[in-house]
Amino acid sequence: MMQKLSLLHIALVYLAAINVVAFFMYGIDKWKAKKSKWRISEATLLLMAVFGGSIGAWLGMKVWHHKTLHKKFRYGVPAIIIVQIAIIVSCLYE
Repeated sequence: MMQKLSLLHIALVYLAAINVVAFFMYGIDKWKAKKSKWRISEATLLLMAVFGGSIGAWLGMKVWHHKTLHKKFRYGVPAIIIVQIAIIVSCLYE
């Protein structure tokens, strides 16, 4: 039981951290776009969502109004969220 709790704690800390990082990466990329500076690649932004930062990525898109017109982000990030929720639900009911 204690090991499961520790794994859950680690997973929650990881998810919180990666979502915060993803959120700010979208904001930084938006800022860089406005300043015509070197940008964060779209692949990196999407990978942040795939590796657990999907909620932060989605919030970053909404708050910073960034990548909302790109189909791979507009549909891809919500699709990633749905898949991740399905994985979590299936793990909870094992």
